[in-house]
Parts: sequence; C-alpha cells; structure tokens
Amino acid sequence: QPLISSSKWLQLHGLKRNKLSLPQILSQIGFQHRKDYVTTLGKFVASRYADGLFPQYKRAQDGSVYNLTAKKELILHFVDCLMGAIELYKQRMEWLTSESRQIFGVIQEQCIVIVLDFGNATPTEFDLCRDALSMVLVEQVTQIAKFNLIRAAQGLMKWQQKSTPVSEHTVKTAVTWLWKLDHMTAASHTNSAAALLEAMSDEAVSS
Repeated sequence: QPLISSSKWLQLHGLKRNKLSLPQILSQIGFQHRKDYVTTLGKFVASRYADGLFPQYKRAQDGSVYNLTAKKELILHFVDCLMGAIELYKQRMEWLTSESRQIFGVIQEQCIVIVLDFGNATPTEFDLCRDALSMVLVEQVTQIAKFNLIRAAQGLMKWQQKSTPVSEHTVKTAVTWLWKLDHMTAASHTNSAAALLEAMSDEAVSS
C-alpha cells in the first residue's frame, strides 16, 4: 500500500487481534448452547436448563445457539469498539475512492509503465486527462520504485527508454514531459497494441 495509507491499514488489520469478529464477540459475552448424542434416544439432544434463563442468539451461518451472559456494560463496550471499527472502514473507503485513486485505483506494484492512449479526446478532454495523469504521478508514483510513460501514437513516444528510479526530480520531469505533448489525432488499435508490447518488453516492469 502507498505510505499514506499504512496507519489506517494497520489499524484495520489489528481488528482481528482485538477480537471483533462475530464468533469472537459471542465467545466473550456468552457460551454456546451445546447438543450431545444420547445413545438411548439415538439422536443429538440440546440441554434445556438454559431455556428462559438467558437471552439467546442463533447464528444464521451454522444454526448454533449462544446463551448470552454478559452485563449491559460489556455489550456497550463492544458496541463502542464496533462503531470505531466501522469508522475506520469508512475512512479507508473514502481514501481508496479519493483523488487519483478514484480514477486509477491503488497502485501496489513497485515498477510500472503508464501507457497513454488519448483516443478521440478533444483539446479540453486532453487537458483533463493530463491533469489526472499528473495527479497520479504526484500522489502515487512518488511512493513506488520505478516508472515510465509511453504514448500510443503514430510513432511511439517514450518519456525514457527504460523504467526510471522514482525521485522528486524524475516525477517533476515526467509531469513536464506530459504537458509538452501535442494534441494529436486518435491513435489506432495497432498503435495502442504496439505501446503495450513496448511497455511489456521492459523486464523490470511488473504492471
């Protein structure tokens, strides 16, 4: 994950250790209503001593029944914990669907090539595409190891011959190169395929 998300991601992974899954919570606020095999009857029979003595919860997944013994304070504690967990997931989803991640998703690979195919974009759309690409370069590419840009056009246009180590200087240079591109007529499918093949030819590239 990009560095900006690491703290939230670690908190979410910590939820399992904090025992906030349904089976874990149930084991802390009650005990499972057991069935045992009675030989004389030839079937499984559930104990009845807890009937009416405890509130019961039946899990839809497997039909198991839990007798709830926790006091109100403990249940309210779990409510607070779950509300906190829900808020963390909301924040995570907001982050995952914000800014450049809303368009490109989250870049997880360490060495990538971005293939630029502007299709039939009008000059205004062309600038919007470059705005979005500049955003992903600054927000996400800065968090990985190496990158390159290739434009699908009548003659392939490459920012660098091979994927280049990420630094503040190289990202700024790539953004400058992007904004110096001319608006051209649409690239053909052949041009797009050639650009993709060229991107894949760099053995260091993982995506």
